[in-house]
Amino acid sequence: MTLAQMWEARAAAGRAAELSDWVREFVLPVLRGSAGLVRTELFAAAGDRVLLITWWEGEPLLVADPPAVLLARPVHRWGFTSEHVE
Repeated sequence: MTLAQMWEARAAAGRAAELSDWVREFVLPVLRGSAGLVRTELFAAAGDRVLLITWWEGEPLLVADPPAVLLARPVHRWGFTSEHVE
């Protein structure tokens, strides 16, 4: 069974690039090579939002919270189970 974990953060005003850099520098290295990790994707969106989706075979790792100074609000997290892929 494949599980997807979504991690979404809204950056403090003008700090989206720093938040995205934080994910690349601190989160992705921790995830790389983790047992069960299938894939990661990092997105940027309007409104200074940064989204990380990870796919897992088995129990996923939780992504850490960034430094509070980078955030406009608390991080949101969702877990999903894959039901169909084409």
